[in-house]
Amino acid sequence: MKKLLLLFLLMAGLTSFAQGIVTGTVVDPELGGPLPGANVIVTGTTNGVITDFDGNFTVNVNNNKGSVSISYVGYEMRRMSYTIDNGTAALGSIALTAGAASLDEVIIIGNGVINIAEGRRTPIAVSTITAEELTLKAAGNVEFTESFKNTPSVYVANQGSGFGDSQVFLRGFDDTNTAFLLNGQPINSPEDGRMFWSNWSGMSDVANAVQVQRGLGASKLAISSVGGTVNIVSKTTDKKEGGFVRLLGGNDSYFKGTINYNSGMSESGWGFSVLLDHWQAHRKFAVGTEGQGQTYMFSVGYKASEKSIFNFLITGAPQYHDQNFGQQQEVYNTFGGKHNPNSGFLDGERFTERRNYYHKPVANLNWDYELSEKTELSTVLYASWGRGGGTGGLGSGSNRVRFDRAGDGTRDEIDFETIRDNNINRADGNGNGNFSDSYIRRSSVNNHNWYGLLSNLSFDAGENWDLSVGADARLYKGDHFRQVNDLLGLNGFTDNFRTDRPDEYTFTNEYAADPWSSLFNFADEENRTQFDYSENINYIGGFGQAEYATDHFSAFFQGALSSQSYQRTGRFTGVTIDGINGLGESEKINKIGYNLKGGLSYTVTDTHTFFVNGGYYSRQPYLDNIFADIRNSNALVKPDVDNEQITSYEAGYRFNKGKLRVNIDIYRTEWGNRFVSNGGTDNVPDPSNPGQTMERFFTDRFTDVTQIHQGLEFDFEYRPDNDRYRLKGYGSIGNWKYDGSTPVTRQDEDTLEFITIPGAEDGNIDLTGTKVGQAPQTSFGVGLVINAFEGLSIDVDYNVFSNLYAQVDASDVAEAALVGERFQSDLIDSYGLFDLGLTYKFNFGGNKLTFRGNVFNAGNESFVTQQNNFGVGLGNGRTYNGSIRYNF
Repeated sequence: MKKLLLLFLLMAGLTSFAQGIVTGTVVDPELGGPLPGANVIVTGTTNGVITDFDGNFTVNVNNNKGSVSISYVGYEMRRMSYTIDNGTAALGSIALTAGAASLDEVIIIGNGVINIAEGRRTPIAVSTITAEELTLKAAGNVEFTESFKNTPSVYVANQGSGFGDSQVFLRGFDDTNTAFLLNGQPINSPEDGRMFWSNWSGMSDVANAVQVQRGLGASKLAISSVGGTVNIVSKTTDKKEGGFVRLLGGNDSYFKGTINYNSGMSESGWGFSVLLDHWQAHRKFAVGTEGQGQTYMFSVGYKASEKSIFNFLITGAPQYHDQNFGQQQEVYNTFGGKHNPNSGFLDGERFTERRNYYHKPVANLNWDYELSEKTELSTVLYASWGRGGGTGGLGSGSNRVRFDRAGDGTRDEIDFETIRDNNINRADGNGNGNFSDSYIRRSSVNNHNWYGLLSNLSFDAGENWDLSVGADARLYKGDHFRQVNDLLGLNGFTDNFRTDRPDEYTFTNEYAADPWSSLFNFADEENRTQFDYSENINYIGGFGQAEYATDHFSAFFQGALSSQSYQRTGRFTGVTIDGINGLGESEKINKIGYNLKGGLSYTVTDTHTFFVNGGYYSRQPYLDNIFADIRNSNALVKPDVDNEQITSYEAGYRFNKGKLRVNIDIYRTEWGNRFVSNGGTDNVPDPSNPGQTMERFFTDRFTDVTQIHQGLEFDFEYRPDNDRYRLKGYGSIGNWKYDGSTPVTRQDEDTLEFITIPGAEDGNIDLTGTKVGQAPQTSFGVGLVINAFEGLSIDVDYNVFSNLYAQVDASDVAEAALVGERFQSDLIDSYGLFDLGLTYKFNFGGNKLTFRGNVFNAGNESFVTQQNNFGVGLGNGRTYNGSIRYNF
């Protein structure tokens, strides 16, 4: 009897752990076609496979019952239960839902250094833009930054300036105060924090996804996530063979062609991906905004073992684009909304005074290594080499001739042909002109070399604990100078500005405003004019995080500490301030910064989650804010510029139940000891023309500004089970104000003399209660996607922006304070915009063919996106594009 019982128990045990196989086919939900390369993992294990070219999979399992988790980039993960019967469980055809809003399955390598929200259990305020959304809505003659705009508290402005000249505001903070990361690597300019989106014009093709983390964010680095953190996750080496070809056209002769190929991963563990793209247009929307560029990406991956994976990526987007700046409203009233006073004609062709050109190759080498089952090391070594700049005028303002079609001196287009004729007529016997009576086009060059190392060690400490520590090091050198671009009819140009050269020194070399030639062909020290200096920034930091999580509760704490040094090197004297000139190396400045963040969350059920986060930053100032006159002197700003102090709190609620997902967030950020600089103009007597006035350009510098930003945000998404439509929406209600008083100085941009501000003779201005400008404090949006029938979908987005104020002007604040009033900047008219899209997918030769059409600002709304001392920036009217893409 005992033997029979033992035999029965043994057979029962063998049955419980009997091996079997699970089979199925993963398909595209719209076309029913296969999805090769999808991940199929036995839930709760590391046992998994990928689907073959026909979408089929077979996976061995060790239990009679269980589930498999199926995922694919750009689709919702799906979990399928199985029961083994006669050794097999056939799941049949499995359709995935497109449009996943998660990055879990996007990131193939570098998870440890790409600080996405999914990497932490304690929630943050976050929105994810998928690869499909980028491909459909942000490719072509639309700014890459506009892929962010359908998210709470995000505002994109200045799209009308030219290709790549847009600005992004997050919770009212501009791009200098929002951290932008590419695969976890900081990409804001180390000098001033700015983002030049034209340098990243290829991101709509290279990015796999974008995650907008508002407020404190998930990043562990010692970075200034004051408004938030935008993490761009690029494509790497694809695991499956294939690619695509796309042709795209749009308004104003826009054309774009793209090709991509992935080799897939070989049996030896090697694979590569390559992408090439070319675009061009005679203008974006306004006249004189011609642009052209390319994008390239090459990635090679190597899986050395199950525990060690390498990936090398290099990408770049060389481009040039002609620029349009904001103007006074009366100029647009006179000449129309497409007017561009930087432009004109030369030899019968459109020519511009302002052209931006740049080439910024970026390379990184990732290594992910599993030290043990509980310990992983993720490291990236990265570098970028920026070359290029922007053109402008140099020389006599009296020879900067304009047409005067209105007859009232209004800023019309530039008459370049008359300028050239005047240059020739006024030249000396050798055909040379000078600063006093000639006018040419110069380039302000900004070249840099940037190297960095980012490494993170993560450890599963057991008992619900996860720990990580890491290091972040960066070396940066930026060279800045001016060179001659176009002599406009002259053989040479004498610039008397340089004090280390004789007055008769004449520049004869011209350097093209071209992104490819700028890599190697730029002026040596002998041929540089106006200014010539370098900025050196060295940075090293450490960071760490501890998180405790159970099924219902989680808590985290982050800390980061960094040291940053600054030094300026001048190569000719320039200006002496406080006895310090601009020659040689400046004093080396070191600043220590740190941040502390923590949070708690509680999940009542799987449907309801509440959380609260808080943080404090002591952020080092940017180098350009430390020096009194960065172009010309080694002197420091007085009083010294200290670290900015940021305190932030946020709380939120998450509701997620099948068809409906709702997020609600409230926040308060106090930003103290902030440095702000604004440009402006006024009219002063013209010394060369008695009785006449001239326009004077100046810069106001505020050295102790405090801002308080607080508000409420929400977003939702509803997806019915039949997936016939998807409805989403968002809203942001903010109250952003200045608080307290700040010292202010005004400096003439030409003479570099300091100017007394009427009403602020003591050098201080009270900003209390003044609204923060440049971004709308209230915005709402709604989007609807309708799957009309198999393969065809229609989408519409509507966004409303209101409570948008103009930039604060120091003079206006001072004058109001002088009479006991509180200044309030101009309130700009609210506006709403419709965007429409249509997508049609069908099988062609066994592969997917996709047609996409977009109409932006379909109602052709006329609106102002921003207002500052120089004028208003107009948004684009109705624009459109259409594309066809073949996947193979």
